[in-house]
Amino acid sequence: MGKVLELENVHKAYKVGFIPRKKPVLKGVTFHVNEGEIFGYLGPNGAGKTTTIKCILNLIFPDAGRITIFGQDSLRPRARQRVGFLPENPYFYDYLTGREFLGFYADLLGLHGQAREEKIGYFLKLVGMERAADLQLRKYSRGMLQRIGLAQALLNDPALVILDEPMGGLDPIGRKEFRDIIVNLKKEGKTVFLSSHILQDIEMICDRVAIILAGEIINQGYLGDLISEKVLYTEIIIGGVPAADFNHLGESVSSSGDRVLLKVYEEEKIDQVINLVQQKKGKIISLIPRTETLEDIFVNMVKSQ
Repeated sequence: MGKVLELENVHKAYKVGFIPRKKPVLKGVTFHVNEGEIFGYLGPNGAGKTTTIKCILNLIFPDAGRITIFGQDSLRPRARQRVGFLPENPYFYDYLTGREFLGFYADLLGLHGQAREEKIGYFLKLVGMERAADLQLRKYSRGMLQRIGLAQALLNDPALVILDEPMGGLDPIGRKEFRDIIVNLKKEGKTVFLSSHILQDIEMICDRVAIILAGEIINQGYLGDLISEKVLYTEIIIGGVPAADFNHLGESVSSSGDRVLLKVYEEEKIDQVINLVQQKKGKIISLIPRTETLEDIFVNMVKSQ
């Protein structure tokens, strides 16, 4: 498995203030993205995620370090020919319709005739924008703009797709559909670099992640290696038994009507809870072991800095 994208000791600083002084934004960022994987780039707002992407695409130039795309120096235009990019806040010519917008970029890519129309139709359908294709972009919601922006990023059939906070502005259904599209891109053999601060999205679809905080990579690797399978506690929802009956067995998180949400930290007490519920003629509605999540790792790392 080859490396599609590689960053080695990348530094970037901006001049700020009335009397300019350099503020470091990236401090020796090093990671790589393998062919055919979904790579999550995780960090809070202001951590340096977008600056990293701008350096990769030569929208800005790093002060030091090395970046290669498909084994070529990122400074070479040929290296970026097979890259598709959706920025966090894309700008659109809002007087165009969705179809005209994609047509404009298809012309730039040299697509003509029947192949042009088929490709535009295919990507409109892929991102769920067929019905709004002939509506002006000024009338699109933010979520609709994200969808049409993704279609544009895929028009050149890229081998590497870079998405900067792509879930922003999407409702829960839209986020699920967007995740499904990203997973399908992987199935088609494409490599996806996904920047996000939405931990759930990263955890659900990414193979490997890198966590950036204040311009430094503080952890990276396969999710299975980063996240422990150790059970932290078991969450039990019980019906028909008062919360007070379980005070000696676990932590009652909440109760509503005849339902109680209980956290049980000691494994041997789970059977005792089940036996008590049976004795009281209640019922177990759900029993879910809770393991460490990416959110737990992220919060602990931020707190330790």
